[in-house]
Amino acid sequence: MTTAAAVDNKPLPFLYHFVAGGIAGVSEILVMYPLDVVKTRFQLQVNLGNTGGEKYTSVMDCLRKIVKNEGVSRLYRGILPPIFVEAPKRAIKFSANEQYSTILKNFYGVNKMSQPLSIASGVCAGATEALAIVPFELVKIRLQDKESAGKYRGTLDALVKIIKNEGPMALYNGLESTIWRHAVWNGGYFGVIFNVRGLLPKPTSKQQTLLNNFIAGGIGGTVGTLLNTPFDVVKTRIQNDSGVVKKYNWALPAIKTVAMEEGPGALYKGFVPKVLRLGPGGGILLVVFDQVSTWMKKYLI
Repeated sequence: MTTAAAVDNKPLPFLYHFVAGGIAGVSEILVMYPLDVVKTRFQLQVNLGNTGGEKYTSVMDCLRKIVKNEGVSRLYRGILPPIFVEAPKRAIKFSANEQYSTILKNFYGVNKMSQPLSIASGVCAGATEALAIVPFELVKIRLQDKESAGKYRGTLDALVKIIKNEGPMALYNGLESTIWRHAVWNGGYFGVIFNVRGLLPKPTSKQQTLLNNFIAGGIGGTVGTLLNTPFDVVKTRIQNDSGVVKKYNWALPAIKTVAMEEGPGALYKGFVPKVLRLGPGGGILLVVFDQVSTWMKKYLI
C-alpha cells in the first residue's frame, strides 16, 4: 500500500514538472490577466500633461476607463502571446527550479535545500525562463498599449509588422531587462516560499496544505514583485519603443534615467495592479503546481 508520505517523496521527472508548471501558469493567467493590462498602462504613463493622453489614477479607475472607452474585451487584448508562452514559461519556472535545486544540492554535497540555495536556484530558473519568453512579452506589451490600438490588428499582425519594420532581432529587445526581471522575481519568490513554509504550522490535512501553499506562494509573489518592479517598468519601456533611436536600452541605465526624469517613485508605476495580480497569483501558481504534481505522483508514476 502506498502511503501519503511515499507519494510525496516520489521523484517527479522533468517532463511531469514541465506539464504541472504549464497547467499552473495557464490557470493563473486566465484569472489574473486584466490586472496585467492595467499594470502595463500605468508603466507607459509618461508626461501625460504634455501629450494629452488619458491619465489613470487607480486600478479601479483604469479598469473602469478601459471598459467604458474601449470595451470589456480590451482587458484581454494581448492575451494570446502569454497564453502561448505561459505553459512553457511557468513550466520552465518550476521544472528549472527543481533541476537547479538538484544541481546545487549535489554541488554543495547536501541533502536538503536551504534558503540561500532556494534563492540561487530561483535566480537561475528565472534567467532560464526569461530566455524563452522575450518575443511573446514584446508582442504582448505592444498590444496592451492603448496607442497601438490602430497599429496592430492582433497578435499575428503585430508579429509580422514588428519583424517587417524593425527586423527579426527586434523581437529580442529587452532581453537583458527581462532576465533581470525574472531572475529577481524568482529568487525572491522561491526564497520566501522556503522560509514561510518553515514558519507555518505543519499541515495535518489536505485543506491545511492548500492553505499553507497559498499563503507561502502569495507572500513569495508579493516579495518578488516588490523586488523586481523597477526592472519590469524599464522592460516595458524598452519593449514598447519601436523607434530607430531608442531612449531606453539597458536595464540599469534605464532605471537611472527613469528615476532622474520622473522621480524614484516612477520605478514603481503599476506596482498596485502588479502586486494584486502576482501576490494572489503566486499563491495560485504554487497551489495548482503542487496539486497537479501530487496527482501525477499518485497516478502516473
